[in-house]
Amino acid sequence: MQLIMNFAEQDERIRVVGMNGSRVNKNIEKDSYQDYDIVYLVTEMDSFIKNREWIDYFGEILIMQTPEDSELFPPSLGNWFSFLMQFTDGNRIDLMLVPIEELDSYVKNDSLTTILLDKDERVKNKPIPTEESHFLQMPTENQFLDACNEFWWVSTYVAKGLCRNEFLYATNHIEKVMREEILRLIAWKVGCQYGFQVNLGKSYKFLEQYTTARDWQALQQTFQLSTYDNCWRVLFHMFEMYRELVTFVADRLQFKVPDYDQNVEAYVRQLHHDANRP
Repeated sequence: MQLIMNFAEQDERIRVVGMNGSRVNKNIEKDSYQDYDIVYLVTEMDSFIKNREWIDYFGEILIMQTPEDSELFPPSLGNWFSFLMQFTDGNRIDLMLVPIEELDSYVKNDSLTTILLDKDERVKNKPIPTEESHFLQMPTENQFLDACNEFWWVSTYVAKGLCRNEFLYATNHIEKVMREEILRLIAWKVGCQYGFQVNLGKSYKFLEQYTTARDWQALQQTFQLSTYDNCWRVLFHMFEMYRELVTFVADRLQFKVPDYDQNVEAYVRQLHHDANRP
């Protein structure tokens, strides 16, 4: 932190310093793996981006990413530019540059924001970090129905992939679509139980803290995809799991559960039967 602040204080281009992430979240247990999520709000960007020797000030780089330079993974931050830096001493700084003209947008972007330095007293109302913008969002009934439809629609892709011995195709749809819908439903169930005042973190990393042991063990079973037979077992296990979750959420939020699931499951089971016929 001393390096981060000294650099900002000495560089006239940097007018405001903010920090986000777990280090400003009082509900996160501190550990040695936490990054420093730092934002420098600057009067101009080009000199930082074109001549990057200034990065050496913070230490010896092990590996770095600059997402806004990426062609394979298109950037999405607009005028903002980030340097994600892992240092050889174990520290990591995710340092974002933001034009000073976009100060208001930055302050409003994330409720887990604190201002560490404000050279010109530009921030009139200093934000108090809260998890509010990270809380689960209660679904609308249409969002709920869309989730149900996506799950059952893609289940037919999985079944056909398994029938064709297309292992990667089938498992890809299980992992990237069906399990994501399972996770979405578990999160909504947690939201119903906690009034949606819960932050499950990126990639649902805190989910285990809030869900039941039974739901957690059921979720873990969806990762057993090493063979075709296992994939079929996981698929049918997901049907049971998803139906139970949907019933719970629909009951709590007073949503109507779609009635096509039984027909879709019957179709998938027939495909399984035909594929395994002697």
